[in-house]
Amino acid sequence: MIKETGGAFIRNIAEVPWREFPNHFGGALSKPLVMPETAGSRHIDYRISMYQPMAYVARHHHKVQEQVYHVLDGEGLMEIAGKTHVVRKHDVIFLPPGVEHAISNSGLLDLVFLVVTSPAADEEEPT
Repeated sequence: MIKETGGAFIRNIAEVPWREFPNHFGGALSKPLVMPETAGSRHIDYRISMYQPMAYVARHHHKVQEQVYHVLDGEGLMEIAGKTHVVRKHDVIFLPPGVEHAISNSGLLDLVFLVVTSPAADEEEPT
């Protein structure tokens, strides 16, 4: 990691270990690239996620956070407010606060996506 003045940095994604966060199951892995505990950010949680086939995050909602998912590869199912949608490469999903949602890999290959949450979520809350 290259540190700059004022907390800025450049980090290669290979430097960040994969984690399976609470309420993520079956190989639902994420690299927490920028978040309060890994970068000292105050308002942003930014991660890349890779869900193996059959992996998922439990249905949940956020009280104040907005989220953006950007699918980079693979395909899966995104449940939003009780409706299930197929998501695949180049789909962008916006979730305002209070909307119940879940994502799962129903495809044959890894589902890879970026997730931006603002403000940064509580560590115990799924993202």
